[in-house]
Amino acid sequence: MKNIFDFIKKDIISEPQWNYDFLPTLEEREYPKYLAKLFYIKTGEELPLLKEWSFKSGEWSCKINKKKLKTFNQKIQWIKLYGITPLMRDCTDKVKVRDYVRDCIGAEYLKPVLSEESGVRSNNLNFSLSTLNSPLFDKIDFDKLPDSFVIKCNHGCKWHYIIKNKNKYLKNKRLVDITRRNITGWLEQDYSFWCGFELNYRGIEPKILIEPLLREEINTNPREIEVYCFNSQPKIFVNVKYKQKREICYYDENFNFIDLLLHPDGNNKIIKEKADDILYRTIDLSSRLSKDFSFVRVDWLIYHNKLYFNELTFTPYSGFIKFDKKWNLKLGSKINLER
Repeated sequence: MKNIFDFIKKDIISEPQWNYDFLPTLEEREYPKYLAKLFYIKTGEELPLLKEWSFKSGEWSCKINKKKLKTFNQKIQWIKLYGITPLMRDCTDKVKVRDYVRDCIGAEYLKPVLSEESGVRSNNLNFSLSTLNSPLFDKIDFDKLPDSFVIKCNHGCKWHYIIKNKNKYLKNKRLVDITRRNITGWLEQDYSFWCGFELNYRGIEPKILIEPLLREEINTNPREIEVYCFNSQPKIFVNVKYKQKREICYYDENFNFIDLLLHPDGNNKIIKEKADDILYRTIDLSSRLSKDFSFVRVDWLIYHNKLYFNELTFTPYSGFIKFDKKWNLKLGSKINLER
C-alpha cells in the first residue's frame, strides 16, 4: 500500500498558513492530516496515519495509527486527538484543577485563595487570588490587590501578564490598554488551535485569574520542579533554577543524573546538583496527583522552601520536543495508550 504519509509531505507548502483564523474552520475529520503536517514541520518526525472510508461523509479520511506509535512525541499527538477525558479537561482548567488537588493531596499545597468579597487576608504571603466570572478586564478591582501579582486566563498556556509594581502599572495607561486588549482577545479564543489541536483546552469556560507573584526576589523567577509521571509513577524529575540562565538538572526515578534534554529553549545551562529534600517530597505528592492518568507532568514551584502546586501538563510542548531519539523512544515506551 502506498505510504499514507506521502500525500502529507507533498502539500505542506501549498496549504494555508498555520494560524488561528484557518485552523478552526477545519472539520474534525481533517485534524489528523493537518496535525501530521504540523508535526513533521516541527519535529521532522512522521506521524503514522491510517486511511479509512467514512460512510458518514462519503469520503476518504485518515486517523492516527495507534499501533505504530513508538516515540514520546508521537503518543502525545494521539492523546491530543483521542485520549482527552473530561477529568483531563477539568484539570487543564486553572480554576477547576484546584478542586482535584484539594481532594488528592490537600489544600495546603494550593496558593492561598482570597475571594473578592473578603479583602486581602492577613497572612505571610499577603496576596489575593480572585476568579472573575465576568470576562471583562475592567471588572478587576485593583484596589484589593497587592503591589505585585499575575493576571492570567484559565483556559490557555502563557496567557498572562506579570505586574511587579501595581502603582507604576496603573499609571502607564498604554500598558493597561495593551493588557486589557490582549486579555479580552484571549478570552474570546480557543487555545486548542494555538499549538496543534490540544483538545484538552476545548470547552473550558474562559475566566480571568489573579495570582500572587511568588518570587523571593522580584526580578528572579522561582525554582520549579517538573515530575513526569507514567501510569501514576514518577519516572523523570526536572529541577529548574533561575540565575543568569535557566539552570536545569535531570534525574531518573532513583535521582541519578541522566543525559536528557526536554526543554526546547536554548537559553539553558545543564547542571548536576544532588537532589534535596524538596525534590524527594514531590515523589508521593506527584504520584497521588497522577493516579487517574496514563501520563501527566506535575509542575511545582517553591516559595520560601515550601512546595506549591503549579499545574498538570498533559501535552508538554504540544509533543513537538526536539530531543535525543534514544529518549524519545524510551519515554514513548512508558506511555500506555491502552490504559
